Amino acid sequence: MTIVPAKRAHLPALAALMSASPLLRRYGVTAPRARESLREAFGNGDTLLIAVDGATVSLAWVIATNALDRSAYLRLLLVAPGQRSRGVGAALLSDAERRASTAGSRHMILLVTTTNRRARAFYVSRGYRYVGALPGFARPRFSEALYVKSMQRS
Repeated sequence: MTIVPAKRAHLPALAALMSASPLLRRYGVTAPRARESLREAFGNGDTLLIAVDGATVSLAWVIATNALDRSAYLRLLLVAPGQRSRGVGAALLSDAERRASTAGSRHMILLVTTTNRRARAFYVSRGYRYVGALPGFARPRFSEALYVKSMQRS
């Protein structure tokens, strides 16, 4: 497995990964919507990191911001089904945190659907602190949990 910045050539594989996710489908993500979101991410200069293992890709998507004391926002960490529980998500997250810290972010923030216990436990195990619930924040029918991790500058 290799972690590299995503390129526009990866867009079809990333859109397929996103639109195949049962969780993202619940949020209304389709292949066309995923492609459009990813195009915007490239245009905005967001950090898109991919873990490549053969033809399989996984994704970490980070948006830099000066809000909330220079926090970076982990918009999405999505590991391909065949790569789960193999350290891919941890490696992507670690790389994303390192890059955000190097770029000047003091914190990483993220939202997790409150019913996604596995993801919530994963983030806590990686040093994230639960801040609170945000019912209806991302979508009216869903409740999100806000997490934050303060990072030492590299």
